[in-house]
Amino acid sequence: MDTLNTKPNLAAPDDFYAALIAAHDGKTDAESEAFNARLILVLANHIGDMAVLRQALAAAQ
Repeated sequence: MDTLNTKPNLAAPDDFYAALIAAHDGKTDAESEAFNARLILVLANHIGDMAVLRQALAAAQ
């Protein structure tokens, strides 16, 4: 079983944050919420390990 990596792991976290914020530009609140939901599902699919996803859900609580 893999474990959730909670240590810093992005080479350029500020660049990712800027891209994430830019992805929301011009969207309504509802559109931003839908975008976030789609992004979560895409990233969950990439992870693909239910045990790791459960750890992520618990960490986000």
